Amino acid sequence: MSACWYSVQAAPACLVLTVHVQPNAKRTEVAGLHGDALKVRVAAPAVDGKANAALLAYLAELFRVPARQLRLKSGDHGRHKVVEIRGAQDLPAVLRALAR
Repeated sequence: MSACWYSVQAAPACLVLTVHVQPNAKRTEVAGLHGDALKVRVAAPAVDGKANAALLAYLAELFRVPARQLRLKSGDHGRHKVVEIRGAQDLPAVLRALAR
């Protein structure tokens, strides 16, 4: 399985996601694809890092890993972000359909 919006890295074992974030949504959820990125709506404003924190918390829950295993590699101040998830080797079921 390979798609433009995610990649698997062997060392260190992790997934790298390209994410397009839509802040101030009614609820936090995966909204499909946005070009070459996974679109995630977050129910937090893009103020003082709240949307970034909500995104990382949601992805930690989705991938069932501790939040400390996620790192925002780039995109701290924009909608386009790259997130590294250490210890994750596969996509959750909700994302597998998007990877086809």
